[in-house]
Amino acid sequence: MRSLLLAHLLLPLLLVACRDVTEKKVDRKPNFVLMMVDDLGIGDVGCYGNDTVRTPNIDRLASEGVKLTQHIAAAPLCTPSRAAFVTGRYALRSGLASAGSVQVLLFLGGSGGLPSTETTFAKRLQLSGYATGLVGKWHLGVNCEKRGDHCHHPNQHGFSYFYGLPFTLFNDCVPGEGSDIMEGIQHTLGNLTVMLGVGLLSLVCVRVCGLLEVRLGLLVALVLLSTLTAAVWYIPFKHLRTWNCILMRNQEVIEQPMTVETLPDRLLKEAQNFIKRNVDHPFLLFFSLAHIHTPLFKTPAFAGKSRHGRYGDNLEEVDWMIGKITETVDSLGLANNTLMYFTSDHGGHIEDADSTIGQKGGWNGIYKGGKAMGGWEGGIRVPGIFRWPGRLAAGRVVDEPTSLMDLYPTLKYLAEDTQPDRQSDGFNLMPLLEGKVERSDHEFMFHYCGIYLNAVRWHPAGTDSVFKAHFFTPNFSPPGAGGCYDTKICLCHGGHVTHHNPPLLFDLSRDPSESRPLTPDAEPRYAEILEQTTGAVRRHRDTLAKRQLSEGPPPLAQAQRVRSQMTLDRILWRPWLQPCCGTFPFCGCKEDTAGI
Repeated sequence: MRSLLLAHLLLPLLLVACRDVTEKKVDRKPNFVLMMVDDLGIGDVGCYGNDTVRTPNIDRLASEGVKLTQHIAAAPLCTPSRAAFVTGRYALRSGLASAGSVQVLLFLGGSGGLPSTETTFAKRLQLSGYATGLVGKWHLGVNCEKRGDHCHHPNQHGFSYFYGLPFTLFNDCVPGEGSDIMEGIQHTLGNLTVMLGVGLLSLVCVRVCGLLEVRLGLLVALVLLSTLTAAVWYIPFKHLRTWNCILMRNQEVIEQPMTVETLPDRLLKEAQNFIKRNVDHPFLLFFSLAHIHTPLFKTPAFAGKSRHGRYGDNLEEVDWMIGKITETVDSLGLANNTLMYFTSDHGGHIEDADSTIGQKGGWNGIYKGGKAMGGWEGGIRVPGIFRWPGRLAAGRVVDEPTSLMDLYPTLKYLAEDTQPDRQSDGFNLMPLLEGKVERSDHEFMFHYCGIYLNAVRWHPAGTDSVFKAHFFTPNFSPPGAGGCYDTKICLCHGGHVTHHNPPLLFDLSRDPSESRPLTPDAEPRYAEILEQTTGAVRRHRDTLAKRQLSEGPPPLAQAQRVRSQMTLDRILWRPWLQPCCGTFPFCGCKEDTAGI
C-alpha cells in the first residue's frame, strides 16, 4: 500500500521530468556541418551532370536535400572568396581584395589577413553558445605585428578549436612539384644573385692577377650587395616548404613542414572527433578540405581507381571523405538536427595541367572560364547542397541566384541570433530552401576581380531571366584559348583585361555558357538592362564609400572601412612574423599521431 502511494506521488514528477528532457531535446538549436572543397569545379560532381567520376556520397546529399544550381562565390580565388564566405560580405569590405597581380595571401610570415574588426559566422555562433571548430584550410592570415600575436588566427575569429593549415596546400609543399609563389621574381632574384657572384669573382681574379686596379671598397660593396641579394632570394623562397607548409592545433605549430601524404586521413579524423566530442550540445564544424588544390594527393587506396587520372582519384577521395562525415553525423543520431552543407570556394583551375599527370585542375561544365577569371560563370558558379532530414524536402532543386555569403545570415537565423549586426551582402536562405518562397532575395549580385567590379547580374522581378553585364573581361592567351594558359592564371588589371563600353550583356537563363552577347536589335530590354545595372552599381558603391558603424555593442560597433590587407608590404615575408616550432630560424617538428 505504501509502495502504491509512493508510486502515485512520484509518477507526476517523473512525467514532468521526462517532458522537460524531451522539450530540451526538441528545442535544442541545430548543429551545422559546413564542408568546403578547394578549387572544385561544378562540372566535377555527378549530381551536377558528371557521369564519368563517381561521387555517390555527394550525390546522396543532393538526393536527400536541396541542390542549388546557381550558387555563386563572391570571388574566383581562395582568400577573397573565403573572407566573403565567413563574414557574409564582399572581400572588399574587409580589405582582402587586391589591386595588383597578387590576389591571395602568399606567406604565413606576412602581416595581412582577416581584420580583428570583422565578424564571422563562427563568432556569432560562439556568442550564441555554440562549440565552434575549423578543421582544414584557413588562408586568412595569422600574425600582425609579432610572432604569436595571432591577430588573424581562427581562434580570434570565433573558432574555439582549430586544427589544420593556417595557409593552404600548394606545390611547394611537395618536393619536385615546382613552385606557386612569385615564380618570376624567384627566377629574377636567382639570376641576379648568380650574376653578382660571377661579377664579384671576376673582379677578385682581376685584382689578384694585377690586370687592373680594383678598389677594395668596390669589392666590399659588391660582397654586401651579393650577400643581401642571395639572402632575399634564398631565405624566403628556398625554404617555402618550412615557412608555409605547416599544421597547427589551435595556436601551436605541431608539424613543420607537414607530411602531406597522411594529411587527408588526419583532417578527416579530426573532423569526426570534433563531432563526437560535441554530440551533447550545439556545434558548428567548418570542414575545409585541403583537396582538390594542387599538388594532388597520391593516397594508395584511391590511386589509379578513377577514369580521370590523378585528379579523378583525388575527387573520388573527396567523395569518400564526405561520406565518412555524413556517416558520423547519422550514426550519432544527429541527422534530424544537423544542417549539412557542401560547396567549393570557387571554380576549377582549368589551366593547371602537365604532360606527366594530365589535367590537374577541375572541370566547370558548360560554364565559361574558371579560377581567377573574374565574373565568368566557370570561376564563380559552384556546387551548393543542403541536407537536413525532416526540415528540408528531399530532392528539391532551386534554380534561383544564391551566394556563399548567404550562409552567414542563414546560420544567424537558425541560431536565433537577433543581435544587431553590420552591413551584410547575404540573405537568409531558409525560406527558399524550405519552399516557402519561390524567388531569391538577390535581385542584383556583384562580381569582383580583385578590387575591380568585373560584372553584375540582375534577376528582374516577375521573370525567370538572369541578365549579366561584364564591364571588362580577362585577355585569354594564346589568342582563341579558353583561359590564360601562357601565364597559368588570369589577372584583373592593366593590359591583362579588355574593357567594354557598353558592357557585354548576356541572358544566363537562355545562354548559361555566355557565348552569345545580347544586342540592342535582338534584346528588347537592352536599354533597361544597362539602366538597371548602372543604378545598382551606383547604389552598391555608395555602401562601400560610406563610413558605416554597426548598431551593435563592442566589438561589433567598429568602423567598417579598413586598411587594405593585400598591399605588397603586408603580403611579403617578415621573419619576425613567421610561425615556428622550435627556435627561429631552426623550425621543425612532427605531430605525435599516436593518440589520433
